[in-house]
Amino acid sequence: MAPVIALVGGFVLLRLTGLLGVAALDAWPPALRGGVALMFLLTGVAHFVPKMRADMIAMVPPRLPSPALLVTVTGVLELAGALGVLVPATAGLAAWCLTLLLLVMFPANVSAARRGLEFGGRPATPLVPRTLEQALFLAATIAAAVTAP
Repeated sequence: MAPVIALVGGFVLLRLTGLLGVAALDAWPPALRGGVALMFLLTGVAHFVPKMRADMIAMVPPRLPSPALLVTVTGVLELAGALGVLVPATAGLAAWCLTLLLLVMFPANVSAARRGLEFGGRPATPLVPRTLEQALFLAATIAAAVTAP
């Protein structure tokens, strides 16, 4: 739920900032890119927080090799994407790459839900709500990509 709050809350706060006179945020596309960046900053950092990292490693489907390495690589990619969507020259490409990353990582969420794993001491989000969250994240990254400067 925290990524949803980061995405939506970040977008709303940045859009309101734009409406209050910050010219760089006085349109929804840059506010959306800011919300996407905030969400991926949050999730990217989580890949390196010890307790969360252990839970993420456990989420990796058993058939995939080197779960710890995969969590490290995806965390680095999320952080790079978070920065990339904020830079006008790379915003579109970064948003498309984040879209692809969401699609590639979704099986780990499916695996966690099916195996009844915990994340942060709570059960992993059930599959239907997690799929709806995923649709929101994909809509946000695609919208950020197609509206990038």
